[in-house]
Amino acid sequence: MTARLGRFGAWMSPATDDRTLRKTAVEAEKLGYGTVWFGIGSGTVEDLAFFEEVLAATETVTVATAIVNMWTNDAGKIAASYHRLAERYGDRFLLGVGVGHPESVAQYESPYAKMVGYLDRLDAEGVPKDGRILAALGDKSLKLAADRTLGAHPYLVTPAHTGHARKILGPDVVLAPEHKVVVEEDAAAARLIGRPFVEKPYLGLRNYVSNLRRLGYTEEDVAGGGTDRLIDDLALHGSPSTIANRLGEHLAEGADHVGVHVLGTDILTGYRKLAEVLF
Repeated sequence: MTARLGRFGAWMSPATDDRTLRKTAVEAEKLGYGTVWFGIGSGTVEDLAFFEEVLAATETVTVATAIVNMWTNDAGKIAASYHRLAERYGDRFLLGVGVGHPESVAQYESPYAKMVGYLDRLDAEGVPKDGRILAALGDKSLKLAADRTLGAHPYLVTPAHTGHARKILGPDVVLAPEHKVVVEEDAAAARLIGRPFVEKPYLGLRNYVSNLRRLGYTEEDVAGGGTDRLIDDLALHGSPSTIANRLGEHLAEGADHVGVHVLGTDILTGYRKLAEVLF
């Protein structure tokens, strides 16, 4: 399954405009990235039309949603769109699903119950287990990912989380964490890019903050805009070689794949520089 995703992928923010996303996806394929991950946030994407456009514009790269929000996207409509894409492009499309964060929606059931119910509906609609991946941080959601999907796609994590997640998942389940990077050797300049992205919204969201606390970060680390230690761990910076070595720590801890999330105003240049040392 690692061959399907490749060792490294290009993870792109939903704040990026569609034209840039398509252009970056086409270039990422040429550079050697095995997967292009598209952040969605809480948006409604039930027709999956944009991802179909990316599949049509590329040839071999896996196109993954990261993630379809279960609260704002009907499972039946998503399943119908999944089958349309799978029929035409096979396993080049990977349906990433999850509950996002509780603050983004009005909840009428627990996040865990929502995940179970949504996966039940995808089962009923014939979406195969290996055609979907689950956004997961805590142990219960990681176990659910192992039991009901291709694997887990943790967001805003470190290699320490990857090591723990691998123990929970077992050896035969895909583990594909996301990690932010700033291709910049000046630490102060890199933090000016990384800190705002981490601080808002993630340091104000309890699921992410709770996970960071479980990883050993203190109240001081996660307060305000986060300490330099936290920001440097969550948004890696340095030379391309330095960043590549840090990303490799995920693989050493048991990840099958790492979604590389380049931050900054020129993400394509960042992916190009990293490709020179990653592949």
